[in-house]
Amino acid sequence: MSERVLVGMSGGVDSAAAALLLKRAGYEVIGVTFRLFDGEGIRDAASICERLGIPHTVCDLETCFHREVIGRFIDAYERGETPNPCVTCNRYIKFSKMLELADSLGAKYVATGHYARVERAENGEYCLRKAVDEGKDQSYFLYTLSQAQLSRILFPLGDYTKAEVREMAEQNGFVNARKRDSQDICFVRDGDYASFIEAYTGKVFPEGEYIDPEGRVLGKHKGAIRYTVGQRKGLGIALGRHAFVLEKNMQENTVTLGSNEDLFCSTLTAWDACFLSEITEHQPRRVCAKVRNTQKQTPATVTRLDGTRFRVDFEEPQRAVSRGQSVVLYEGDRVLGGGIIE
Repeated sequence: MSERVLVGMSGGVDSAAAALLLKRAGYEVIGVTFRLFDGEGIRDAASICERLGIPHTVCDLETCFHREVIGRFIDAYERGETPNPCVTCNRYIKFSKMLELADSLGAKYVATGHYARVERAENGEYCLRKAVDEGKDQSYFLYTLSQAQLSRILFPLGDYTKAEVREMAEQNGFVNARKRDSQDICFVRDGDYASFIEAYTGKVFPEGEYIDPEGRVLGKHKGAIRYTVGQRKGLGIALGRHAFVLEKNMQENTVTLGSNEDLFCSTLTAWDACFLSEITEHQPRRVCAKVRNTQKQTPATVTRLDGTRFRVDFEEPQRAVSRGQSVVLYEGDRVLGGGIIE
């Protein structure tokens, strides 16, 4: 295969800059845009590719996206979990499908505008590392990548800051140089997950009872699916003190409220483990961990329980650990792996 690279073009400034950098580096660049939920971004992506003088193709993955990402997202919410669809999309759509398309087009590599880095260690193992711009680092969302995938993935923006990327885009006259970064899940633009799920499925999630940790009824809620662990605002109940969501029971349609102190825990277990580096079963290992992307890494010990599950013991209690979210393990700036919080 040639030094041809397939670049995922979302229509945003980051993927545009990635394509520019790869072309400057001498790669034969092909831009591809996946049609996932709607056609947004296709026009801007095509404009950037035309300006760069590279071919652009659109691949319709809407059916696959609805099944693998939106379907899993809804199923998780209906189980009372707080899923992370960006992790799911990277795992089941973006990189797997890009690599399939790359094979069909004779491309050796695929690339995206993610802020992360891939390096090859002396032992031949590929390492996924955090970006130089820690404020934009996206390695948390990439922990499911395999060694085989990492061997063919390029992240051109890993050594750049967001400010440098925007300046690069402006200097090259890109139409999206000042385009606002996406803040919400792409298929839930207003952030109202419950209303999206009701509209998408046709289901109605009825009112139920707020309870305290001892099971005493405190009042009525508007449907358990509408709340997330750690939530304080928008509860619609006055208890004479701050109340926070501690837990949801979808079968009984109850939402447990308590104090902020009740939200902290020191231990979690995770399933569906994906490890980029070998972690031996039943041998505790010192790491750092994050239970959400916006959290700073915190010291912990990981113990692999079996082939798919592991336990994380934190040095300091963590707030609002939520079932369905990902816990990601680090050693310095290197991603070791992660899993789904039980």
